Amino acid sequence: MQAELITIGDEILIGQTIDTNSAWMGKELNSLGIQVSQITSIKDERDAIKNALFAAEQSAANLVFITGGLGPTKDDITKHVLCEYFNTVLIRDNEVLDRIQTFFKARGREMLESNNQQADVPEACTVLLNDMGTASGMWFERNGTVFVSMPGVPYEMKHLMQDRVLPKIQELFKLPAVFHKTIMTTGIGESFLVEIIKDWETSLITEDIKIAYLPSPGIVRIRLTGQGDDLAPLQEKVLRKAKELYSLVPQHIFGEDDISMEEALGNLLKEKGQTIATAESCTGGYIAHLLTNKQGSSAFYLGGFVSYDNQVKIEVLRVDKDSIEEEGAVSETVVKQMANGARNLLKTDLAIATSGVAGPDGGTDEKPVGTVWIAIASSKGVIAKKFLFEKNRDRNIRRTALAAMSMVREVL
Repeated sequence: MQAELITIGDEILIGQTIDTNSAWMGKELNSLGIQVSQITSIKDERDAIKNALFAAEQSAANLVFITGGLGPTKDDITKHVLCEYFNTVLIRDNEVLDRIQTFFKARGREMLESNNQQADVPEACTVLLNDMGTASGMWFERNGTVFVSMPGVPYEMKHLMQDRVLPKIQELFKLPAVFHKTIMTTGIGESFLVEIIKDWETSLITEDIKIAYLPSPGIVRIRLTGQGDDLAPLQEKVLRKAKELYSLVPQHIFGEDDISMEEALGNLLKEKGQTIATAESCTGGYIAHLLTNKQGSSAFYLGGFVSYDNQVKIEVLRVDKDSIEEEGAVSETVVKQMANGARNLLKTDLAIATSGVAGPDGGTDEKPVGTVWIAIASSKGVIAKKFLFEKNRDRNIRRTALAAMSMVREVL
């Protein structure tokens, strides 16, 4: 079964609003075995909407999901265009009107005529009641294709999809069983990873399992997908093949099912009863932010230092002034002293230290942009490693944080 997504709104086309709706819907539909064949973003214009609807109906799509253009203002024309397209008229739905009036009354707000008009829905549609807002969803069927129109406000769309649309689709259509398993890897590029596991990847063909490599800075996700009639044998087959990866690249796997590196590391620190501190220069506190981003981080993270200026490294972390003058702040000696300083000051089991040239300027022939030193201090001593990343500042900071957390995992 195939679906198409149509997002309506000038704000999406000019980059003012990011289309997170399509990403969320794609994930939800995929989990039910519904393949999204196309995503289209269009202007709030009559012809653009009608052309998109016509193109979707002429395609192989069984389901067409439309978001946006259902607000109370004059530029929200989706309902009117749907009436034209399905040769119907707007009628006032009293149940919807009662809900809108209750919605405004509960918030102590006055209703305007434009709000009343949101109770006007196409006569040919099945109304999908919206408990989170004033714009109803609408369900149409024509020539074997289902069209669902929903508000563009993400939390309203998600409510309608989860509580109204997806249950209805599951009632009407026989959907295949689908099972995904994602293995999270770090510290290895996609091409090197593929080379190591190529024989294992070939074996997936006989098992009728699909594989996808999903790279991002510092991380490659390996997603395995099985599809069939029964869920239980699918799960057994996919999980068995996923487990084989642990014998092929054990040092690079840090978790499963889209867990973040920081969450995986936090779980490991709590499991081992270890505490950690940070001393950051080029990452500017980003690692501390990641480690404390989840509830319960106080169990393992005690504190940190953003020692951006060399004087802070010297006066707070007790880095030797001569080391900085002779070797520079971006050096193995300095980053090791930073890690030791943070660990000693906060009396933690481990400490991370980073120092580098994040960019986009500040590099030299000896230490170009992307040069980063990371050190991990523990009861076993201090280890340090030099990395050569790229010229993009944001990606360098992100990759440094991931590399540092990966080094902590190796120590643990």
